[in-house]
Amino acid sequence: MAEKEHALGVNQQALDEVVCFTSDLIRIDTSNAGDGTCQERPAAEYVAERLAEAGIEPTLLERSKGRTNVVARIEGTDPAADALLVHGHLDVVPAEPADWSVHPFSGEVRDGVVWGRGAIDMKNMDAMVLATVRLWARAGVRPRRDIVLAFTADEEASAEDGSGFLADQHPELFEGCTEGISESGAFTFHAGGGLQLYPIAAGERGTAWLKLTARGRAGHGSKVNPDNAVSRLAAAVARIGAHEWPVRLTPTVRAALRELAALHAIEVDVASPRFDVDALLGKLGPSAKLVEPTVRNSANPTMLTAGYKVNVIPGAAVAYVDGRVVPGGEAEFRTTMDELTGPEVSWEYHHREVALQAPVESPAYAAMRAAIERFDPDGHVVPYCMSGGTDAKQFSRLGITGYGFSPLKLPEGFDYQALFHGVDECVPVEGLHFGVRVLDHFLRTA
Repeated sequence: MAEKEHALGVNQQALDEVVCFTSDLIRIDTSNAGDGTCQERPAAEYVAERLAEAGIEPTLLERSKGRTNVVARIEGTDPAADALLVHGHLDVVPAEPADWSVHPFSGEVRDGVVWGRGAIDMKNMDAMVLATVRLWARAGVRPRRDIVLAFTADEEASAEDGSGFLADQHPELFEGCTEGISESGAFTFHAGGGLQLYPIAAGERGTAWLKLTARGRAGHGSKVNPDNAVSRLAAAVARIGAHEWPVRLTPTVRAALRELAALHAIEVDVASPRFDVDALLGKLGPSAKLVEPTVRNSANPTMLTAGYKVNVIPGAAVAYVDGRVVPGGEAEFRTTMDELTGPEVSWEYHHREVALQAPVESPAYAAMRAAIERFDPDGHVVPYCMSGGTDAKQFSRLGITGYGFSPLKLPEGFDYQALFHGVDECVPVEGLHFGVRVLDHFLRTA
């Protein structure tokens, strides 16, 4: 009992710090427009100072000037145990202040909520990690296994200046790491009827951003031209946008569907060849949002570029497509894109990253589940696959299995997923407090 009271007493400072750190980090504008102008260094220096104050030695690393990453290692009590990577990115997507009700870089704390760009994606997690490891330093606590902390640049673009640079040029910093945790998991998902889910990401679809190019014969806009590059490109883009991709269920998604069906008292055999995933999704209500984007590959046209004058038919036209690929679905994706673009439109990868899958029977996953249930006994942990991607893709090059685990307890009506890259991004103070408690327990015991 004395140990529990002592931990709770120490925790109060950590609870205060996590709010302060989240607000402070939001006020440091690290907007990443993908054009190389982002400067994460002020945020990295802030993180490094907080670590150094706790006696944790930070290493600052840059591939490009101002694109700063911070890495630190906390030694565990069991030298034979594998190390665990805990990573979060310091950059954020841009925000237009005129669109917000609260300035996106104010870090304002009002009505029990911290407001600003990065409150969810993902300066909140950065702050929770800082508050947790500083709590340990004050209490003289060490985790069981080595914990490697990585605060990265450039996640919101190519990751070339962030996790990609670290994995390729500084793999020694991650020696012994077999698993990692980061964003987009362990948040409260209200599924209706009082059902509270905590989805933990155990997979990510692969990134397949494409550049399509159509070539034709340039000419006057008033003339008949069967070799019009714009027409060729438009036809290909329309085919891609209308294509219905077949169902391709991965083990992670099957596990998610199985557990969600059971929680909704729906009898179904997800292993059956006759299993109709769309029929099940139609019965799951709000829970369907967790898995619907990941039962298939997808390809969404997003950008078009052609011509320079209305009465001139250009000789070339370009489009960009945001493709996402389920684990194991890359060959099908390539073949399908060849068919949809046809012989008159070429395509190439503009940016490409692997799909990921993590086991849901692992001790790490069990420890994450236990940590959530310890602090919310009414919550139900379920696995899911992310529709997008994270820095876990780059760290997977080092053999590190990644999970999405950035715990937050959220009130009903709080649309967590809509706030990623959205307007009026914010995070409840109580959600941050819950996150620190869960992270502290998981990281000490995993």
